[in-house]
Order: sequence, then C-alpha cells, then structure tokens
Amino acid sequence: MSAPELRPRTGEVLPREQEGYWWVARVWLLVVLFAMVTAAGSHHYGIPVRDPHGAWLPWRMAISVGLFALLSLVDAGRRAGRPGWTLRRTLEVLRSRWTRGRLALAMTGLLAYHLVYFCYHNLKSWNVFNEPRDDMLQQWDRWLFLGHSPAVLLHDVLGQHVAAYVLTLIYVSFSSVLSASFVAALVFTDRVRHGYVFITSAMWVWILGVGAYYLIPSLGPFSYAPEEFAGLSHTRTQDTQARYLTQRADLLAQPQAHDATAQIAAFASLHVAIVLMILLMARYYRLDRAAQAMTVYLAGTMVATVYLGWHFAVDLIGGFVVAYAAVFLGRWMVYPRRARRSQA
Repeated sequence: MSAPELRPRTGEVLPREQEGYWWVARVWLLVVLFAMVTAAGSHHYGIPVRDPHGAWLPWRMAISVGLFALLSLVDAGRRAGRPGWTLRRTLEVLRSRWTRGRLALAMTGLLAYHLVYFCYHNLKSWNVFNEPRDDMLQQWDRWLFLGHSPAVLLHDVLGQHVAAYVLTLIYVSFSSVLSASFVAALVFTDRVRHGYVFITSAMWVWILGVGAYYLIPSLGPFSYAPEEFAGLSHTRTQDTQARYLTQRADLLAQPQAHDATAQIAAFASLHVAIVLMILLMARYYRLDRAAQAMTVYLAGTMVATVYLGWHFAVDLIGGFVVAYAAVFLGRWMVYPRRARRSQA
C-alpha cells in the first residue's frame, strides 16, 4: 500500500511544478526583503548580526536535513508497498521520487525557512532596546478577566505542582513539533510546491511575529509580576526565564560583546501562532486526525503559556491574528489567485 499523499482540501487546480518556478522566486524575494530589513536593523542599533554557537542557522539546518533524510526513507518504505517489501525496492522508490530537481527544491525551501528564522532571532534580540509595555498588557488582561489575573485563576483551578510539570512538558515540546512538521510537509506532499505552502506560512509567522514584538515591546508576566508565579513548583521553566533575563541584561550592558543576544518577548505569542498555523495546515492537507490532535495541543499550549507566565492572555489573541494572516499570505505566495480556479 502506498503512502497517502497530502493534498489541499480546497478545490483549486494546482499547476505542475515544471510549468514554472515563479512561486520560488516570490518566496526568495521575501527572504531577501526580510534580510534587508535585518541589515537595516543592524545598522540602526549598531550591532552586527549574530548566531551564538550556530544555534539559529547551521545547527538547525543540519537537524532539518537529518530529519529530511529519515522521513524520506520512511516515506519511501511506505510507498514501496506490502507484501513484498524489500530494502532494494525502498531505495528504488527513494531514488525515483527524489530527483535532483525535486531535492533541490526541497533543500532550497529549508534554507529559505532557516534564513528567515535567523533574521527573526536577530531582530527579536535588538527589540530589548525598546521600552517594554507590560503594564498596558496587564491592564488589558485584568479588564478581560474582570479585575483578575488569568495566570492566578489558572493556578487556583489547576494547582501549582503537578500541573506545572505537565504544562512545562507541553511548552518545551514546541520546538520538536515544529521541527518535525515543516520537514514532513516537504517530504510527504505529492508535490514539493504543496509543502512550500507550509514553509512559507511558517516564514510569515516569524516575520509578522517580530513585527508584533516591535509594535508592543514586552517581557511577559513572569518578569512584570513575578510574585504571581512564586508558588509554582520549580521546573526548567524558571531556569529558562532566569537565563532570558540575564541575556537581556548582558545585551543592554555590553551590546558589542560578540555573544550578546536576547530571546525574550511576549506580544504576540508565537508559540500559539505556530501551533495554530500547523493546525490550519493539517486541515489544508486534509489530515483530519492530525488536526484533531493539534486542536488539543493548541489548547494545552495556550494554557501553558499563561499559566507559566510566558504570556499575557492578550498575547494569545495576537498569536491567532498572526497565524491566520501568515497562512493566508503563505498560500497566496505559493498559489496566487490566478492559479486558483474550480476543478473541471
């Protein structure tokens, strides 16, 4: 039995990849423009772009390539069919499916994504020089929750011990879920172009997300109101939050230090934005069970971000706006309106 192919749920006619590659040019134009914005930010703040220990570009690119190789082998094994499966047949399917042209498209997509991610992290780092507006976000939260802190309400309902460990596990699983999902989109789709819808949507999440960071600079409830989280059981969350505050202080004190970077920002919640984007992509590819699972995971992520103090509740609303806008733009860039028409 061959592996299922991921096809969009919509009724649009999707041109074959060999009929033109203008969609790739549009994606790379986005990368170039975002790189130019990053260069302008570097000039404005007087700080060169940085990648501490290769954490944002070469290391993550290597992980993606490794995942790509593993998932491609799994995909070829499924497509080889049963009964009668053999390793030789699997390798034949792998070679026939991943031609040089198709492989080049996939690797180009991974590179484009990681370059945008690299630029995003640098722009996010420099946002620490802008004045935080956590007081405004907290006022919005208290207005929404009738004078109460949503984090404290969650602590009262869920407790501050077992829930802290469970929600921390959900929160830290985010990177693994994201890393596997965008690579899988390239591997399992029937055409690489279909997978680019996911890749480009994810790129737009980082681009729009960092724009939201600059629109309303903030550090998060754990920094603004630490007393609300003092009763939580100690998990790796507190260690990470302390490290982020130290990074911020070091960057502000010595901005020219070669390893000075910061990773702290609250509005909008890009954890929520990315998870919702994956959910929307699962629906787009007609993966109903995956969409159901991601719905549960999204709910857990939303609770975790507020419970642990990473985000205000209004940050989650911002994350929803970013996700829907990113998916719209991602689909539009890869399959513009002129390529969408009813199936005959």
